[in-house]
Amino acid sequence: MRNLTPWDADPVKAFKEFVVTDAFAKTGRRLPADGIPRTVSAESAKTYNFMFGNLAAWIAEQGKTMSTVTQADLVRFVNRTDNRERVLKSKIASRYLRLLERCYEHLGAIPNPAKQAILAANIGDTTKDEAGRALSPDQLRRFFEAMPADPPRRRRVTPFDGWKRRRDRAMQVVIALAGLRVSEAIGLLLSELGHQVALDGSIELSITPQEKHDTSYEHVTRLPSEGINELNPWLCERAAMVDKLKLPGDFVFPANVEGKKMTKKTVYKQIRATFERAGLDTSRAGGRTLRNTFAKGQLESGASPVELKDVLGLALERSAADYKFTKIKEDPQQ
Repeated sequence: MRNLTPWDADPVKAFKEFVVTDAFAKTGRRLPADGIPRTVSAESAKTYNFMFGNLAAWIAEQGKTMSTVTQADLVRFVNRTDNRERVLKSKIASRYLRLLERCYEHLGAIPNPAKQAILAANIGDTTKDEAGRALSPDQLRRFFEAMPADPPRRRRVTPFDGWKRRRDRAMQVVIALAGLRVSEAIGLLLSELGHQVALDGSIELSITPQEKHDTSYEHVTRLPSEGINELNPWLCERAAMVDKLKLPGDFVFPANVEGKKMTKKTVYKQIRATFERAGLDTSRAGGRTLRNTFAKGQLESGASPVELKDVLGLALERSAADYKFTKIKEDPQQ
């Protein structure tokens, strides 16, 4: 086995030196058609460094090193939860462990704790996700028509009565039309909203990992004009809440007047309710279906896997290439 001392002393530095070498390329599973492994691009190296940095930070937090981390430790890493939701989806978890497996393979570690963790966590066969559920144009129209709204002829006791329904409406539009993850929507900050309107009427959303999960990557997506028309009234109401109610914080969609962050569970519940009102199958109702619908629209508009990767904030181009879609069913109860 190779000397692990540099990897224990400064694993991030050791990995940065390793990832750009032929040795790293040789540990990859996918070879070019000519069978000759090639070093990764600068963009891919940046992604791998980001992923390994997350791993190394977590390992250090556990008081472990590359020499002492165990299979059980790594299974705990991929099984972490936030509000009872797994932080890493199975496919992403598999890629984290596979990346670490390549490091130990290069180092000649026997047994390989990352490989053991892949088997123990039962995520070794997740290279292909099942087809994503996406809404047809008609179903998306029905979804928008069924979004939360003020009941007709309702009297407000105060100007802000029912503000959460208007917040939820704006959030669901942003998720659907800008392709955000739920974690990105609830962590969306005012500073990430672009102020310059493009010629097509869209604005940029500059998504950062701040206040999101560690699987969120910096990326820029666009909210089209129809989304801005829904978002702007909410932003005006939010500004009034800052003025009148002293609403603190920078979340675009705060959970309450204390400015706290919303939970994913709340968002999933509200999206499911919209699916039900629209008469759509709720077995796969959630932010992922809305994100899939956005991705499907991007591909149908001619976006390449590289372009789709960029607007979705995916780690690797092959993640975008994996997107395949099936239409969701109508609700059989309707």
